[in-house]
Amino acid sequence: MRRGLRAFTLIELILAVGISSIVLIAANAVFFTAMRLRESTTRALDESLPIQQAIEILRRDLAGAMTPSANGILSGDFKVGGVSSVGLAQPVDIELYTTTGVLRENEPWGEVQKVTYELQPPANNLTRGKDLIRSVTRNLLSTVTPQPENQWMMGGIESVAFSCFDGTNWYNTWDSTLTTNVPIAVRVRILPAAGGGSTGAPSPIEFLVPIDSVSRTNQSGGMDMSGN
Repeated sequence: MRRGLRAFTLIELILAVGISSIVLIAANAVFFTAMRLRESTTRALDESLPIQQAIEILRRDLAGAMTPSANGILSGDFKVGGVSSVGLAQPVDIELYTTTGVLRENEPWGEVQKVTYELQPPANNLTRGKDLIRSVTRNLLSTVTPQPENQWMMGGIESVAFSCFDGTNWYNTWDSTLTTNVPIAVRVRILPAAGGGSTGAPSPIEFLVPIDSVSRTNQSGGMDMSGN
């Protein structure tokens, strides 16, 4: 005679369902925690990418700065601090001629270009601070005033400052029409705007760029500049 098959009791089923629920809840919590961590990491990387790109472009422009020439062809002045730049309505923080122009077959311009940096109000009023704008003029031999091409670099900026080193002192302003030379180094200080609800002041972004250009003359007298 066959024995009857033993089935699960109700208590065993309840225990099995309970244990399975606990395992699923734990796995669900781990999964969503990993998803939130991934999203926050991606967001942090996306926010830091424009900053790193802006710093790299700034470094390249400053490192490639050209010294003024006597004839002024394909070169120009190096100015810092409230500069009235041709083609722009508002004063800019820095204007320089640099060898960072990309040579292309469809653009008959050389590698020398005029570059300016300035802070402008954001395109939308929803963001804090101002936008750092890079304006580029490629056609330096134009007989008419060329229109600069504006490039958005980064947003949420409270202030940007350029300090120039002449080998002895640091200056907040510079005008190569008075010094006939460019500084030997430039210090850039970018202060991010304070975040909403943030209790601490944001840390400034600072970096130093040496300039290897050597002018035909090293005269630096007769210049009225305010230093640090």
